[in-house]
Amino acid sequence: MKKLHFLDYYILVPYLVLCAIGVVMVYSASAYWIQTQYHMADYSYMVKQLVFVLLGLLLTCFFYYFKLSMLRHPRVQLVMWVVLFAMLVYLLAFGKSVNGASAWIPLGPIHLQPTEFAKLGIVIYLAYMFTQRQEIMRRPDFSVKQLSKPLILVGVCIMLVVLEPDVGGMAILAGITLVMLAASGISLRYGVTGAGVLAALIAALYWVLANVQLPGWLTKYYQVKRLEAAVHPFAQSKHAGLQVVNSLLAINHGGFWGVGLGNGTQKLGYLPEPQTDFILAVIAEELGLVGVIVVLGLIFFMIMRFFLIGIRTKNTYYSLLAYGIATMMLIQTLFNVGAVSGVLPVTGVTLPFVSYGGSSMLVLAICVGIMLNISASEKQLKERTLTHA
Repeated sequence: MKKLHFLDYYILVPYLVLCAIGVVMVYSASAYWIQTQYHMADYSYMVKQLVFVLLGLLLTCFFYYFKLSMLRHPRVQLVMWVVLFAMLVYLLAFGKSVNGASAWIPLGPIHLQPTEFAKLGIVIYLAYMFTQRQEIMRRPDFSVKQLSKPLILVGVCIMLVVLEPDVGGMAILAGITLVMLAASGISLRYGVTGAGVLAALIAALYWVLANVQLPGWLTKYYQVKRLEAAVHPFAQSKHAGLQVVNSLLAINHGGFWGVGLGNGTQKLGYLPEPQTDFILAVIAEELGLVGVIVVLGLIFFMIMRFFLIGIRTKNTYYSLLAYGIATMMLIQTLFNVGAVSGVLPVTGVTLPFVSYGGSSMLVLAICVGIMLNISASEKQLKERTLTHA
């Protein structure tokens, strides 16, 4: 109980507020949709989201008191990878397919999304591996080839996600790997080179989509259609661009103050499944720009807090965990906002803590618990240092 004295309220309060907003907005966004599409009670998604939040709070509490050094144990790492690869392989063979992607494993009334667990798994693994190799990575004769084994393992995991196919999940996993590699103490030129290559590839892809007429055999793939819809949403308004166009209409309709909670119109059959990755459009319409600023402000405040904890700690393992978790949340938020605003392709990435989704909510809850644990450990260490000074 003494550890409660070191609880970081700069993390806990935004987390609780975002979860509360998420439950309310999931109900507002889903009530009409599930009645018309699934003929279910209009509060069923809200109840499920509330259950996910409560389970998440239990996980947050567990990982707040959890001994984080246990995550570095070789047996724990082995079990984690065996379970993760088993889920990803099973997903490819028997997973539930939605919009051309096999992203969910049905388990009775719930659907497990292994990609969400892969994000946290890679963060934990890379933090462990890079911490173990700190001395080697700081040597003048160090070569990135000396990291080939851990990077190959991560690469196989990313490849399994690509084969679902989950382009958004793949991009998040690649981004986490790149940032953690750059933060591990490796030579700056590797990080700059990797970021430059990634930026060049994205710019080239957008240029091709904006200026080149793609062959018919290629445009049949839904991933390519989504890329085209991001560049020319209104030209694809009856097909792949439907979500983006209706999202932009919702944002425009909401204006500065919004039309009022529950009074949005785009969720009434126009915006498909608005309670998931397009819930920010519902917030923009009903709560206006003010509501969007509050929600995104809380998310980015947590992200900055995570980065700050990573910068301040002198424990390399804690630092890498913080950077990895913060990067995961940052990329996921940017992808979601980019899709809702029509700047990036729709990838099915949820808005952290707010969108409906059990796997995402539970993984993020674990992340919050880990960050609260790191923050408390640093405060305890600081207090002991001052006491013995």
